[in-house]
Amino acid sequence: MYCFFYLHSLRFSNTRVSNKLYKMKPTKHHDAHKLSMAGLLISLGIIFGDIGTSPLYVFKAIFNQGIVEKDLILGSLSCVFWTLTLQTTIKYVWITLNADNKGEGGILSLYSLVKKRAKWLIIPAIIGASTLLADGMITPAITISSAVEGLLIHNPSLPTVPIVVSIISLLFLIQRFGTSIVGRVFGPLMLIWFSTIGILGALHIHHAPEIVSALNPYYAIRTIIEHPNALVLIGAIFLCTTGAEALYSDMGHCGKQNIRISWIFVKIALILNYFGQGAWLLEHVGSPISGQNPFYGIMPAGFLVYGIAIATIAAIIASQAMISGSFTLISEAVRLNIWPKVTIRYPSDQKGQLYVPSINFILYVGCMLIIVVFKESSNMEAAYGLAINLTFIATTILMCFFLIRVHIQKVWVILFALVYFIIEITFLMGNGVKIQHGGWLTLLLASTLFIIMFSWYGARKIKNSFVRFTKIQDYYSIISELSEDKSVPLFASHLVYLTSANNKSEIEYKIIYSIINKKPKRADVYWLVHVDVMDNPHTREYTVQQLIPQKLVRIDFRLGFREEQRISLLFRKVVEDMVANGEIDITSNYDTLKKHHIAGDFNFVVLEKIISKTHDLRWYQKIILEIYKFLKRFSLSEEKGFGLDSSFVTVERVPLNIPNTKEVKLHRI
Repeated sequence: MYCFFYLHSLRFSNTRVSNKLYKMKPTKHHDAHKLSMAGLLISLGIIFGDIGTSPLYVFKAIFNQGIVEKDLILGSLSCVFWTLTLQTTIKYVWITLNADNKGEGGILSLYSLVKKRAKWLIIPAIIGASTLLADGMITPAITISSAVEGLLIHNPSLPTVPIVVSIISLLFLIQRFGTSIVGRVFGPLMLIWFSTIGILGALHIHHAPEIVSALNPYYAIRTIIEHPNALVLIGAIFLCTTGAEALYSDMGHCGKQNIRISWIFVKIALILNYFGQGAWLLEHVGSPISGQNPFYGIMPAGFLVYGIAIATIAAIIASQAMISGSFTLISEAVRLNIWPKVTIRYPSDQKGQLYVPSINFILYVGCMLIIVVFKESSNMEAAYGLAINLTFIATTILMCFFLIRVHIQKVWVILFALVYFIIEITFLMGNGVKIQHGGWLTLLLASTLFIIMFSWYGARKIKNSFVRFTKIQDYYSIISELSEDKSVPLFASHLVYLTSANNKSEIEYKIIYSIINKKPKRADVYWLVHVDVMDNPHTREYTVQQLIPQKLVRIDFRLGFREEQRISLLFRKVVEDMVANGEIDITSNYDTLKKHHIAGDFNFVVLEKIISKTHDLRWYQKIILEIYKFLKRFSLSEEKGFGLDSSFVTVERVPLNIPNTKEVKLHRI
């Protein structure tokens, strides 16, 4: 495998390598990041699916029970308009999109920007990530169910659940094959969707022109204050902005300018449709609309079948966007060590195209569970919104620290915090009413995901607290002598260790223990490889330092949190460059192989850290470690997690905490 290292024409020398920074091949940026018609169209297909399909169920959730009242129509419509304005337009499109991490967005990208401000910020980051994943489970269920249930207008006895299950099952099944081809048509289809709902709404507004008065925030304030079931109403209104987080999470796919410009068109289409539904509701004042959906009510009878088909396609696109976003989120979480190492595949050449089999399965099971429990979209509405509401609050917390980081005046930071904590906590109170009506399920799913993330992160912190470092220069002489000691069998020509030591003058004692104590390992060259996950997403850099010329070499990789950690491949590339530059001689020292200029073998040693005793730990630390041990069974091994070829890897188990004999009392007789 490693014979590629040998280049016959190269001249080898003993040149000492300085601690110089090298940039690896840069990643290509999306053309879609630039403001263009193509970028705007792609934004429609990727970014706005979730929030764009909210007209399917918002007013149905508000007016599902009881008699239609004019004041409630104007008040709820005013609430929807100002929620989209304050929460989506101002908070996310105008303010939060500025918190881009080298063009990338999302709760974990934001956390990477501010994590040095306070250690406890990991809590809102994990809350936001876990609730966003929970939202990814319910979004396909509610959007596709709402669209398919339009068929009940023609055939009230039609069983829609099997149709919904079939569509969702097919959607999750095709993930493994990649969705790049389908993705190319998402933009045009969503353009048709937004144009359709905007035109349908505009055509119906003239039936009740007075609906335009709902633009006055007075109606929203009066309804919230005076309505007897204000909290229930607020929880239903919140559904109009549930896709706002996607505008930020998927910024890396399209770029902020494309999102901002396309949002103008999207918001106009949404407002026209909501106001059209409001006009339809004004025509039904004084009568119940139980079982009817205002979204389909504004459609002409002859267009209904086409409308249902377009709505179903839009719901599938919205679901696909949430699934793809969940894959990206998990890949970031793995790099940041807040999720177990899992298999991540790249089914196409399109940048950002990921497939995470384990998450695909978890999301599918979650969707099926929600459908089995709630069956109809009207029941799912009670469970929807609570999880994403917590994501909004987590984003607000992190954004406050970001605004401080970029030196925004404190008065504006305080104003931002006050306004959005009041709005989002009010929404949380409204969504809290949903807990007993179905919100408990999404809360349970989000809590489970939070426990997984926090336990994995916490266990790593606990284990790292036991890691003991030592000065590496204290062992220079013994490593040099061991490399030349013929009485010790040659373990490998090149021995590679993964080190977590950030300080280049230090090394974990367990690596020294492995080289010298456990079983002396002679090698021609010892390599130390360190991976530093950077705060920005797509960095690919490395430094090389020859600690002992031609004997002990340290390579430090600086990889962005969205970069795949293919350490075996990256290491190979670095060694090739060093050989080409005459900085290292990797020819085997076996006489026969050296005579024919054949490269020596490489062997990676992965040290599995074991905590041998836990009675000194606190009770919650013991619980975290037990959960970690359980999760470890389902995660990738260290060598697979770092992209190492298992045929060239030796795994050693080393104790992190060796019991002290001073604690043992024996009496000799």
